[in-house]
Amino acid sequence: MKKALTFALLALILIPTFAAAADNKILLGVTPFPAKDIAVIAKDVLKKDGYDLVIKEFTDFVQPNLALQDKSLNANFFQHVPYLENMEREKNLDIVPLVKVHLLPIGIYSKKVRSLKDVKKGSIVAVPNDPTNGYRAYKLLEREGLLKMATGKKDLTARDVVSNPLGLKIIELEAPQLPRSLPDTTISVITMNFAVDAGLNPTKEALALEDKNSPYAVVLAVRSADKDTAATKALSKALNSPEVKKFITTKLAPKGVVPAF
Repeated sequence: MKKALTFALLALILIPTFAAAADNKILLGVTPFPAKDIAVIAKDVLKKDGYDLVIKEFTDFVQPNLALQDKSLNANFFQHVPYLENMEREKNLDIVPLVKVHLLPIGIYSKKVRSLKDVKKGSIVAVPNDPTNGYRAYKLLEREGLLKMATGKKDLTARDVVSNPLGLKIIELEAPQLPRSLPDTTISVITMNFAVDAGLNPTKEALALEDKNSPYAVVLAVRSADKDTAATKALSKALNSPEVKKFITTKLAPKGVVPAF
């Protein structure tokens, strides 16, 4: 009888403890590099505030938002605001961006030329086929003088090229395929995460990169109903912490990643 009473009392003590632990768990969806690496640093920072950050890795740009919308996640951290706004319209999502964390400059890469000055007439150019990264790619090509694009448009495709002095042959591909396109193209415009995953070194191998003033910083995103919760505020603080900034500037900057806070 005494043993049963002891177990019952222990249960009463332990149950609230387990419940509290569950309340302090934050499920965060990320893509591999560098969001996952940064999230690992934020996880250690959050421990000081009593939160357990559980990091769930995704390998595409669609599922993290769908998982957040259906409450499989508490937050995600992988996208810039233009991409989120576009997906909100397409999928009728109720997700809001919070703090900016880092910038992944999109870059121009090649296995065939060492400088954009070496790009010849009729060269093949590959760009991302999604609206936001496609826009970034075309604007970078325009900045480098290879193309001139139509003005006043939020989305750009090959149909919006108004001047192509070299007669470049443009192909639009899924972003993950772009590194694999390099043997078959003169230049390919590749997002930073896929470039690094493919073993490319942006600071050494990119022929051109977006600069730090690009509006495409990667942000923390949550459901609008959760934007003011204590857990969300703690996660925002952790991702903008001195520890995260130091990690980006010392460990990730050589790979082209820059802090956005």
